[in-house]
Amino acid sequence: MDFGIAGRWALVGGASKGLGYGCALALVREGVSVAIVARSAQPLEEAAARLRQEAAHGAQVLPLAADITTEEGRARVFAARQDFDIVVTNAGGPPPGDFRDWDRAAWIKALDANMLTPIELIRATVDGMAARGFGRIVNITSSAVKAPIEVLGLSNGARSGLTGFVAGVARNPDLVSRNVTINNLLPGRFETDRLRAGWKAAAGKTGRDAAELRAAQEAQIPARRFGTPEEFGAICAFLASVHAGYITGQNILADGGIYPGTY
Repeated sequence: MDFGIAGRWALVGGASKGLGYGCALALVREGVSVAIVARSAQPLEEAAARLRQEAAHGAQVLPLAADITTEEGRARVFAARQDFDIVVTNAGGPPPGDFRDWDRAAWIKALDANMLTPIELIRATVDGMAARGFGRIVNITSSAVKAPIEVLGLSNGARSGLTGFVAGVARNPDLVSRNVTINNLLPGRFETDRLRAGWKAAAGKTGRDAAELRAAQEAQIPARRFGTPEEFGAICAFLASVHAGYITGQNILADGGIYPGTY
């Protein structure tokens, strides 16, 4: 299937590895030029080199080392390129813990990264998308929006706030009628560095082997496996495609069937 987005430009956050990289990879394979953002320059340059090898139809790769959760980082991104047809918002989730230990600063940091930054990126790009008659925004959030995880209260709160905001703005007729859609993509357990770090940390606390912990988590998933960044990226690329113009304001859950709810 031709996704019909070759020649367009995308902005992808957290794109040096993991799910962000998977999204950037899927887009460049469709001929989309990508501005990829991450905090660390070297891993980002290495990711850019790999993406250039996969790029189709002359797609370009523009690495921008910046902290997109800050005003300064966003300013650097938009100084390099102002207009984007596709925006994939993505930032690492806040740490787990006990809500009794989180002060106001911890909450503000979580909100800045996982709620306010995506809103700022939406605000900076949707009007240009509407004027050009095409726009796709995909927010990478979390399956915890559907099934909150107790120790991830910072993430639960911040990402749920973003979800509520998107539910309203994504249905704005001035945007949807001009072919601009906004959707959230909710990952369950995907094999990324973050997941592997979790096994390692849990192994250190419990004395159990990390491989044993991995197998136990895998067994909980009806698919009996973890997702891959490439298949996650494929879903993202479809939501960014010309074929997804009638999908907006939705929360697309990719979790191998672990969420037990009907809705």
